[in-house]
Formats: sequence, structure tokens, C-alpha cells
Amino acid sequence: MLNQSAAAVGGPGKTQEEDAAGLAQEFVRFAVESGVLRFGEFKTKAGRMSPYFFNAGLFDDGAKLGRLAQFYARALVASGIQFDMVFGPAYKGIPLAATVAVELARLGRNVPFAYNRKEAKDHGEGGQLVGAPLAGRVLIIDDVMSAGTAARESIALIRAAGATPHAMAIALDRQEKATEAGRDVEHSAVQYVRDVLGLQVCAIATLADLLLYLSASGGDAQMHQHRDRVLAYRQRYGVNDGPGA
Repeated sequence: MLNQSAAAVGGPGKTQEEDAAGLAQEFVRFAVESGVLRFGEFKTKAGRMSPYFFNAGLFDDGAKLGRLAQFYARALVASGIQFDMVFGPAYKGIPLAATVAVELARLGRNVPFAYNRKEAKDHGEGGQLVGAPLAGRVLIIDDVMSAGTAARESIALIRAAGATPHAMAIALDRQEKATEAGRDVEHSAVQYVRDVLGLQVCAIATLADLLLYLSASGGDAQMHQHRDRVLAYRQRYGVNDGPGA
């Protein structure tokens, strides 16, 4: 079980909340500098025009992917969430699960990992699942949650294998209203997974962390312009803050 102290993550003399806040700001800065977190006008799956876009697929070289895995592992250690193995839903979750498992092992916690194919294989070893057998409390690792669809599909696979879908780790919680049948609802996908599906959720950073980063960008007029647009978007589509929101 992951039981490392917060001091092991962020240094001595800091509270767990301070460690988490510092880690979130470090991650947002890394995502912006890597071009993974971009500003402009982007259409979301819900049909909204968002002033920012996060694309984890752009962590596309060894150095960036390795550092991303470090952020996931550090956030998981700080969260105190207990789990027995990790699962990566196809496709983006596959390299995430593999690299996070490597980083957890480097931190002294060696856990099995598995992932799924989009289509079951009918030759060789066959089946839809690859890697370690699903067992115990499973942590699902993905990049973001928009509608919770990938989470529900992963939960069904894990339960069908006789294991327990226990928690989910994501890079960024957009903290915005989900849509159901084309309509906005008052909860986010993260809140739905936590409160309705019953999984613990660990996010490296949230939209609130992004706004804090933009607000702290000194005299950078462009960043402040981005902040105003992101803030307006949150005021229109954001959910009420709460644990895990």
C-alpha cells in the first residue's frame, strides 16, 4: 500500500495541502511550457468553446512522458489512496499506466499493471486484457474526464474480471458541468465518478490551480488575458467546489 509521508513528496516542514498545491502549480507550469496545455478557442466534446485545451497525447517524448509519470506518482503518494494495481484504458491510458507503474516502482512501490484492447484478440493469448490479471483494488489511470464514459467502461471490465474498481487518477480536473442527453447537469464527470460510481479520484491539478497559475504570472498581460477568459468560462460552466470537485 502507498503510505509514504507527504514530506517524502514535497519536502520537510510542509503540510500535505501545501505539498499538493505546490505540486499542482509545478504541473501546470510544466504542461504550459510543454505545449500540452494551450490557450485559444477549442471545441469540447460537449460542443462548448473552451479558452483552453489539455492534450496529454502531446507528452510525446521520453523526457516529457517520464516527468508526467513522476507527477502522477507524487500526487498518488500525497493522496494516500490505497490500491493493489493500476489499469490503463485504451488508448491514452496505456502508456500512462505503464510509465506510472515504473515510477511507483522507483519510489519503492512495485505494483502490477494491465490495460485493455479496443477489440478482443482472437489469436495468440487472445482476449481483451493485456498484462497482469485484474485483481484486488484497481486504480484506473487516464488523462482527463469529460463525460466519465471511459471510467464506466473500465469499471465494467474490472468488475467482469472479478476485481474491484477502487480509484481513478487523472492529470487535470476541468471542474465543469457534465452533459447528459445534450443538456448541462450540475455535477462534473469527476463528481459523478466519485459520488455516484463510488471511486476515489486523484487529480494532479484542477481548473482552480490553472486559474491560480495564470493569476500569479506577474505582469504578463497575455497570461492575464487568458485568465480572464478561463475565469469567464468557469463562471458559466463550472461546478460548485467540493471534495474532489
